[in-house]
Amino acid sequence: MGSSPNSKPKIIRGSAGYVLEDVPHLSDYIPELPIYSNPLQDNPAYSVVKQYFVHVDDSVPEKIIANKDSPRGIHFRRAGPRQKVYFESDEVQAAIVTCGGLCPGLNTVIRELVCGLYHMYGVKKVLGISGGYKGFYAHNTIPLTPKTVNDIHKRGGTILGSSRGGHDTTKIVDSIQDRGINQVYIIGGDGTQRGAYRIFEEIKKRGLKVAVVGIPKTIDNDIPVIDKSFGFDTAVEEAQRAINAAHVEAESVENGIGVVKLMGRYSGFIAMYATLASRDVDLCLIPETPFYLEGPGGLYEFAERRLKENGHMVIVIAEGAGQELVTESIQAMHKQDASGNKLLQDVGLWISQKMKDHFAKQKTMGITLKYIDPTYMIRAVPSNASDNVYCTLLGQSAVHGAMAGYSGFTSGLVHGRQAYIPFNRITEGQNTVVITDRMWARLLSSTNQPSFLIAKTAIEENKKEEEESFNL
Repeated sequence: MGSSPNSKPKIIRGSAGYVLEDVPHLSDYIPELPIYSNPLQDNPAYSVVKQYFVHVDDSVPEKIIANKDSPRGIHFRRAGPRQKVYFESDEVQAAIVTCGGLCPGLNTVIRELVCGLYHMYGVKKVLGISGGYKGFYAHNTIPLTPKTVNDIHKRGGTILGSSRGGHDTTKIVDSIQDRGINQVYIIGGDGTQRGAYRIFEEIKKRGLKVAVVGIPKTIDNDIPVIDKSFGFDTAVEEAQRAINAAHVEAESVENGIGVVKLMGRYSGFIAMYATLASRDVDLCLIPETPFYLEGPGGLYEFAERRLKENGHMVIVIAEGAGQELVTESIQAMHKQDASGNKLLQDVGLWISQKMKDHFAKQKTMGITLKYIDPTYMIRAVPSNASDNVYCTLLGQSAVHGAMAGYSGFTSGLVHGRQAYIPFNRITEGQNTVVITDRMWARLLSSTNQPSFLIAKTAIEENKKEEEESFNL
């Protein structure tokens, strides 16, 4: 992957504690760049919009909850078209690449990038890089026009193909330079965005007039700063179909249990939101909070009680939950895929078998358990209406930013506003469910499931008190 990026954050400070975490601009390292009028000023589609061009000082706050004594805090540059641009339409040669796993909306983003470049700025030369990052130096390209991408948003997957790994910064930038590409749009998750950051650093080091723009893609919604990633709404909607199927199966037999495994390697957002949306789930397990099986307050005890009360139950479990219980060896915990993601054991199969074994051993209650894993069905569907709109905004905002000369940034939604976020903020960590937050409390209230963490702590404290009493 090459050396780690070492650019210092571009910080602009104002009065009353205002801090703008700005994104790099081509003029930061290329002096005396020519500036042109934005062709949108003559576009009849935008003539009806008042103050269409974004003001140079417009920004979006990272946090919107404040009190009267709060400083103004950190902001990001607001996305949108600028009055002046740094590329002429005829000189632009753009490239689009998709990396990592599939996600609903990938084709919609590709479509909007192509159509935005073509219809808003008159850019005619757009290449699709086939097969992820390695497509740059494998010389696999697809010419993209509004006609060729016209209906791709109706299909799942990505017309460009995708792959994990295959990132060689030097080779990629060599290819960009050799082909005369001067705008690169990179669609992918946190690993992909880290790769994009390195590509930007190498381009800056060589002094090339090339805008590098990231569009964050993760079905798990685990990229920080942004409100949500595209495809998330679709994933939650599709997950409900699996939950509904599990519920029908479970309530149709005596002591029926439906287990649904959903995406969520490190973050349980899909499981949490799908649970809240469906209202048919009795137990939701996510990576952010541990659980245990045996003893008072454990999963087995809760399952027995819920089956006695309702005669059936539905369990939703994120793929990253309970991995410390599943893993059979330390070596297995450290295996990774080509993108550097930890390879996980199938927790859905594991917990299903554990439940079967427990009730078979107890011999007091026979169960019928059905296990559903809709992971690849969810990833492969086209995006829904909500995600299609979001993908449109992401794609158009990315194009506006690149044409305005910004580079080394990710286009994303922050508190309902499109913003340009520096790569370093997107790649500095992962967004996870905060189990001390109100949303998780709402889920616990909805399912009436135990907070295993609290129960386990209480058991340990009671045991400690008993030991102390005995010693006295």
